[in-house]
Amino acid sequence: MLKNELKEHHLILASGSPRRHQFFKEMELDFEVRVKSVDEVYPTELKGAEISDYLAKLKAEVLITELQPKDILITSDTVVWHNNESLAKAKDSTEAEEMLKKLSGDWHQVITSVCFTTIERQIVQRSITKVKFKNLSIDEIRHYITKYKPYDKAGAYGIQEWIGLIGIEKIKGSYTSVVGLPTQLVYKTLSQLVT
Repeated sequence: MLKNELKEHHLILASGSPRRHQFFKEMELDFEVRVKSVDEVYPTELKGAEISDYLAKLKAEVLITELQPKDILITSDTVVWHNNESLAKAKDSTEAEEMLKKLSGDWHQVITSVCFTTIERQIVQRSITKVKFKNLSIDEIRHYITKYKPYDKAGAYGIQEWIGLIGIEKIKGSYTSVVGLPTQLVYKTLSQLVT
């Protein structure tokens, strides 16, 4: 059991996401939340998974100097990639509406990179999931944005929310990764780190 193997270690989750916190609790892992704000800017030539890898590592950089010998720092970033474009968090309802119109009736990739950092090494793992929306009506899009205000989510939607329940036709890959954390990959990587 990973929980027992981690007794000698201290997990630090550097994320303010309640969804990621919940996943760690449901995996029965003890952890501390430690968040430092990071300006999430990346080189413009990066594409797809390169963006999420870069940002996951960037989020670790601001906390590396605080690490103790038995600490394992976990940072993560999720990118919604559609037609060679990254759809980040929407600034307002207009931007959210434009993003959901782009995703409507089409496939996109949800890429979540997870960075595991100790004082000795750093590993970046990623999960790429393909997601297909049905053709969303403008009423459905506006109802979702008004009621759920999805401004803290890449691509302006949460798969676990109303829009996901009524709008997602197909998914190829990890569901939990689309929510924000590829739990099976995290569990597996932590097991490898401590054994």
